[in-house]
Amino acid sequence: MQEIIIGKNEVGQRFDKFLFKFFKEAPGSFIYKMLRKKNIVLNNKKANGKEKLNINDSVKIYMTDDTIDKFTGKGNSSVLTLPHFSLDVVYEDENIIIVNKPSGILSQKAQKDDISINEYIISYLVETKSLSATQLKTFKPGVCNRLDRNTSGLIIAGKSLIGLQTMSEIIKKRSMDKFYLTLVSGYLDKTTTIKGYLKKDKKTNKVTISNKETPDGKYIETKYEPIGFGENLTLLKVKLVTGRAHQIRAHLSSIGHGIIGDYKYGNKKINDIYKEKYGLKDQLLHSWIMSFPEIKGALCDLSQQTIKAAVPEIFKKIIDENIQTPTEV
Repeated sequence: MQEIIIGKNEVGQRFDKFLFKFFKEAPGSFIYKMLRKKNIVLNNKKANGKEKLNINDSVKIYMTDDTIDKFTGKGNSSVLTLPHFSLDVVYEDENIIIVNKPSGILSQKAQKDDISINEYIISYLVETKSLSATQLKTFKPGVCNRLDRNTSGLIIAGKSLIGLQTMSEIIKKRSMDKFYLTLVSGYLDKTTTIKGYLKKDKKTNKVTISNKETPDGKYIETKYEPIGFGENLTLLKVKLVTGRAHQIRAHLSSIGHGIIGDYKYGNKKINDIYKEKYGLKDQLLHSWIMSFPEIKGALCDLSQQTIKAAVPEIFKKIIDENIQTPTEV
């Protein structure tokens, strides 16, 4: 017999939905049969699966360990087989974790066998005993915002259901200010807001920008502030007003100021210079600062906080050697 005590991440859902997650390899007919035969009981009583779960409810499973292992999928290879990786944790509480993602790592899986920052976060939470293998069978932490593979910086993940739901809602409402640090070619001397319409080509995974509204174009708005200058270079603090795929990269390129290191939207000849001198392979775009709104409830500790992610070493080196460095970097 195994017993599961319902925690905060399972509260409120139907009992059968919980069992479908736990016994992920089992057909629904098997689960309902086990309920009818009282091989699975809720609070020591027969259940039909329609019950809503409450905190500290007891779920008892009267099956052999081999049967449970068969239908739950014993082990968790996505956690256990990851290569070594030192996660840069910027902020953590019982509901969310914020990490500084290096460039070159996906935010979420694109293919089944991908390893993303989300898998590394789950592995970290298991290692630090914030989550158990049993809890992972019915709830998995997930990232709330996404960055391009080759963009570094702040990624938020929900450690709990309430953390995931609350933070996703904040991002959806755009009540949180997000600032990026980037280095572009050319000279920009004024704080400016640029607007336009973005269209994505799924086949090429590339976007185009138009100043005029189009039927399939999505409105975008990007604000940039120059904070440092070099020879034919400007260091920008960029506020992402809207959040579209490749928005900053394509929007700055559309006004003639491509991001250094960005071979998709930038200037190849300029990028090659920095590749040869510094070994630069990725665009110099860093999700740098997040300023949170007033938050009530479970995430109140994060209310009106500002979180900053350290700039990657190669980005910092290029700034130090080419830009009159602003004190805030």
